[in-house]
Amino acid sequence: MGTITTKDGAQIFYKDWGSGQPIVFHHGWPLSGDEWDAQMLYFLDKGFRVIAPDRRGNGRSSQIATGHDMDHFASDVAELAAHLDLRDAVHIGHSTGGGEAARYVARHGKGRVAKLVMVGAVPPIMLKTAANPEGLPMEVFDGFRQALTDNRAQFFLDVPSGPFYGFNRPDAEVSEGAVYNWWRQGMMGSAKAHYDCIKAFSETDFTEDLKAIDVPTLVMHGDDDQVVPIADSAMKSVKLLKNGTLKVYEGYPHGMCTIHADVINPDLLAFIKS
Repeated sequence: MGTITTKDGAQIFYKDWGSGQPIVFHHGWPLSGDEWDAQMLYFLDKGFRVIAPDRRGNGRSSQIATGHDMDHFASDVAELAAHLDLRDAVHIGHSTGGGEAARYVARHGKGRVAKLVMVGAVPPIMLKTAANPEGLPMEVFDGFRQALTDNRAQFFLDVPSGPFYGFNRPDAEVSEGAVYNWWRQGMMGSAKAHYDCIKAFSETDFTEDLKAIDVPTLVMHGDDDQVVPIADSAMKSVKLLKNGTLKVYEGYPHGMCTIHADVINPDLLAFIKS
């Protein structure tokens, strides 16, 4: 475990375990690298080097007031990759982290990246616009901002208790531990970073990034994702990628990497080894 200081003064915390081919994990909003515990332990045991940074303003990284946008997020990853001299790396991003990973690979990853995985990821763009009429209306994201401002602690209980893990479904097996761990990770971070990142994950257009990516890319998505609807994300992203493969998980929610790690981990390993 260590930290780096970026060019604009953000301190980025990261975990770095093991040796072998590196896998870099990009976490979702508003979490930390701890979101990937199940994957980190699995791939460490398989002989990989596993690396999970906390995005600026999140987790154990510094609560800097600025730079909570995809360009800075990708640049921070680039600085970390250069610091660790990562080569032949696999980048795996979930949700907001999927957008971050895509922008990094497209703009900074030349010569360093072997493969990319986007899980329940936000690209191409979440927001409803004239060019993306299937997207979610601004009122949805304004509601996130209002809930965060009014009572962040309660909001960060409501999200994992409901749509994130699909625990609001009638047949769901609810894990209180997963809910509380989500809350723990969220509350470690900066309210300012979390507020600003709502704009970053909802309004950033990744279309040109996806078109520029030429490494093999796996797009994984649950068809019961209530946070990032599959029709306006994975289904569109795979069509923009030069070398993309789509894998859909029937009935799986947004947080499938945590509650269905027993299925997701072997699928990730198979893709990495393919």
